[in-house]
Amino acid sequence: MTALAKIAGRAGPAVGAKVGLPRVAVLGAGPAGTGAAFVLSRGAQAKVTVLEQRDTVGGNAGSFLLDGIWCDYGSHRFHPVADPRVLGDVKALLGDDLLLRPRHGRILLKQRWIHFPLKPVDLLIHLPMGFTASIGMDWLGKLLPQPPIEEENFATVLRRGVGRTMSENFYYPYVEKLWGISPEDLAVTLAKRRVSASSIGKILRKIAEQIPGLKTKTAGRFLYPRKGFGKICEGFHQAAARHGSGFIFNARVSGICREGEKVTAVRFDREGETHRLPVDYVWSTLPIGLMVRLMDPPAPLPVTEAAERIRFRGMILIYLVLPQDRFSEYDAHYFPERSIPISRMSEPKNYADAKEPVGRTVLCAELPSDPHEEAWSMSDEVLGRRLCAWLASVGLDVAAPPVNVATRRLRQAYPVYDRTYETCFRTIDDWLGGIDGLLTFGRQGLFAHDNTHHALAMAYAACDCLDADGKFDRSRWADHRLEFTSHVVED
Repeated sequence: MTALAKIAGRAGPAVGAKVGLPRVAVLGAGPAGTGAAFVLSRGAQAKVTVLEQRDTVGGNAGSFLLDGIWCDYGSHRFHPVADPRVLGDVKALLGDDLLLRPRHGRILLKQRWIHFPLKPVDLLIHLPMGFTASIGMDWLGKLLPQPPIEEENFATVLRRGVGRTMSENFYYPYVEKLWGISPEDLAVTLAKRRVSASSIGKILRKIAEQIPGLKTKTAGRFLYPRKGFGKICEGFHQAAARHGSGFIFNARVSGICREGEKVTAVRFDREGETHRLPVDYVWSTLPIGLMVRLMDPPAPLPVTEAAERIRFRGMILIYLVLPQDRFSEYDAHYFPERSIPISRMSEPKNYADAKEPVGRTVLCAELPSDPHEEAWSMSDEVLGRRLCAWLASVGLDVAAPPVNVATRRLRQAYPVYDRTYETCFRTIDDWLGGIDGLLTFGRQGLFAHDNTHHALAMAYAACDCLDADGKFDRSRWADHRLEFTSHVVED
């Protein structure tokens, strides 16, 4: 066995695997990457090697231990509306460690807390009467003819869909915080794919789902592993490895080699050495702009220019370790208004209903920020003090000083759907799609505002396109791509 094979954790093909299987390099061990490795190796469809830059699986959907508490990279839930095949495999892989938990969050709106998911009583009782009346007037106004709009954007779609009051007091300030640009500069697509309640009808349906007698078994609930959201990717990783997939960690991809319009190998750096992995296919979940920069020979100038313009929004995750069993009864707090810089705060112990460790809990606050912004270079201590002050300003006082403050910085937290992204994405996607053996998929690979179950659905769909002869059906993949455009983020 070669040293590289030992690193990959694979002495040879899976038991019962066919000779001459296509060699597939999967780039990235997040949900899409681990899911694809699992399905390909389970069905003995390919010899799979997964290259991951970190030392563990999960990516932004991973988990880590902080002072004895499992923490995620922000707030993550697995939604029961997942594709039945995906849902069935997740349940089978995690077994009793996968919990069905009730949603129990709240949103700060007009300096009042209302339950999230929305409940009719909260809307009627807890919001200021003038604000509620204004929402009602907006909704009644929908019965009147609406003037035509010259040019659509995120702001116009939301205003027409949910009215002025909800748009200006909830959605507009929230998206400005999340993406760092005005709602007028965001694309229509964002409203359709990222905002699950983008019309009055959708809002009413969400509210109705919370009414006793109308609720389904999973309405207002989510699935969550006992030891953090990252256990989902770990389950796929372990099962894929058992079926023969190889995983190489601490591997930074440095080049995608091609001859003409056909991929031939992947270069990656590990422990000071550069390796070359011959392949038949490269399935990449890396950010689509990065994929362009990795191509060898380089991509044409229009493609590289498009790759420079397409961008992701960053995020600083601030973790406060507090000397108490619980900070609050809520799993998550949402902060859409401009008065507080963070967008959301979660309490990991409440997601998993964890009892241990006694006398300790963690808060995870999400601060949208890019590397060029002031907050990015602040120390953990400074960010911790600021977070305590921000929370106190909205009545969420941290009673005892934190015993620890930690941060994580994500450079690619959210794809930015500005009004030029579609042209840039199409330029990149068309060129990459013409390279034989190359596939981009997953949240970052397809620049998609998606949940984890959507990323896994993409992986399963990709595996469906690899036939028994090792040929990838591009036409079938194109059909799946159309299905992906209907994905709407579950909040």
